[in-house]
Amino acid sequence: MDSSGLNSAEMQRFLNQEKEKAMVNEMVAKLTSVCWDKCVTGTPGSKFSSSESACLSHCAHRYMDMSLIIMKRFQSMQ
Repeated sequence: MDSSGLNSAEMQRFLNQEKEKAMVNEMVAKLTSVCWDKCVTGTPGSKFSSSESACLSHCAHRYMDMSLIIMKRFQSMQ
């Protein structure tokens, strides 16, 4: 393999890593937005109430579970 092939492979690996980082960042932003809107209905104080904490935790778990199901479904289609 010549050096240009190696650089190309390294570049592809770098691009794939950056795409994965962008996807994770997008997922976290979406999760934060959705769960915040659903669970924090009033003006937030210095701490979340117990019901807000529980709601945020359940919302995050459901969101992650659904994301995994969707990713597995797409992978099985390929």
